[in-house]
Amino acid sequence: MEHRALSRLAVPAVAALLALTTGCTGGTVQGRPGASGLRDPYFPKAGNGGYQVDHYALDLDYDPPPASGGGTPTSGQLNATAVITARAEQGLSSFNLDLSGLKVEGVTVQGEPARHNRTGNELTVRPAEDLKKGEVFRVEVDYGGKPKALVDADSSKEGWIVTKGGPDGGGAVAVGEPIGSMAWFPGNHHPSDKATYDITLTVPHGYEALSNGELRSRTDTGDGRTEFAWHSPEPMASYLATAVVGPYKVTTGKTASGVSVYNAVAPGEEAGSAGTLARLPEMVEWGSGRFGPYPFTTAGAIVLPKGSLTYALETQTRPVFPGAPQEEELVLHELAHQWFGNSVSPKSWKDMWLNEGFATYAEWLWAEDHGGAGAQKHFEAFLAGDTDVDEAADSDWDAFPPADPPGPEHISGNPVYYRGAMVLHRIRQEVGDAKFFDLVRGWAADHRHGNASTAEFTAYAEERTGHDLKKVWDVWLYGQDRPR
Repeated sequence: MEHRALSRLAVPAVAALLALTTGCTGGTVQGRPGASGLRDPYFPKAGNGGYQVDHYALDLDYDPPPASGGGTPTSGQLNATAVITARAEQGLSSFNLDLSGLKVEGVTVQGEPARHNRTGNELTVRPAEDLKKGEVFRVEVDYGGKPKALVDADSSKEGWIVTKGGPDGGGAVAVGEPIGSMAWFPGNHHPSDKATYDITLTVPHGYEALSNGELRSRTDTGDGRTEFAWHSPEPMASYLATAVVGPYKVTTGKTASGVSVYNAVAPGEEAGSAGTLARLPEMVEWGSGRFGPYPFTTAGAIVLPKGSLTYALETQTRPVFPGAPQEEELVLHELAHQWFGNSVSPKSWKDMWLNEGFATYAEWLWAEDHGGAGAQKHFEAFLAGDTDVDEAADSDWDAFPPADPPGPEHISGNPVYYRGAMVLHRIRQEVGDAKFFDLVRGWAADHRHGNASTAEFTAYAEERTGHDLKKVWDVWLYGQDRPR
């Protein structure tokens, strides 16, 4: 584009126009609109530019629909307030929050009413005064409605999902991977913007309300409702936040090293999940030995009513399972994500193999340490298509390179999981066990509670081990052909 100098007569008019559009005076531009998306390779409109969130305080009041359906006009209604504390990374005349479906009743910025409008899933907020670069600001959004499930790129449901919950009442579960969290709270919904959380859930008596982190209080509000206040002191990507409501049976305990364990199981799922959940404290201790100290203050699991979801999800500190987990490897997989995916989170959705490859390899290591087929046998089984060792060995694990899925519907595809794990095993073969496990623990420690990309991992692996791993990257991580 060619740039031409404005005529002297045009300058005052343009300066006046800029002052009007930015809300500034004297012709000096103090702020500009924040971007309405972060240009993620697969979800370009996810997240928002111009600011980083430090903390979310979500106050959610929910009336679950009954298990039998029907109910009152308020059944399924969510009335909520989100208070978001963020830091401006540029001067801002306006900024966006991601929010799907729910009605916004009002917005304030720094305590002053702010103009706002909706375009699709974008809530654009215009503060009364421009925000300065570096300024810490507070946004309050009052909103409500009946939140809904969304359908993601691979046709599975996410967002706010109503559950049946058994004979004592219905319920709901909120799950967010990759962008479903915008169905229940406004925010900067991209994994690169992590924040701490306080989530308060108020529900009718007889229901449990569960979320991430530590249960700070459980209060009878005096009007037939109970308030549950949850606090997550460690940073969390928004897709890992959860809210679960239903008639759950709750049990608590501690691991040998003192990590608090908080489990919740839906009616009818207790017997089927008892054995696998009993081993969860042991798994936490095992993971701490293999990967380094457990990165959070609490652990646990939520077992949903059967049929609520078609997948398990590693929601931070408290993974959700679609009915009683029959295999301990599934519990171990979601627990391993607490290190890889939750503490060390991806910089973009293209880096998903760093989540799933590590968690799948953790399954192989668990089996290796507990009398099952080790990582080498799993690796060989995939090369040979031997389903006697691994049922997934005849899957399309080689359909595409794990670091370069062909589209958003493939970020949870088999190559991301299994070929991702095979990449890690090839590193282990190249550098030996001592250097490999030093690499794994170092990666988890040096990027604890942060974000990292594939490029950062490959550079880190070579620096930490002192090995040139270009062939591993070229053939296994990025190669289009089936590795041999």
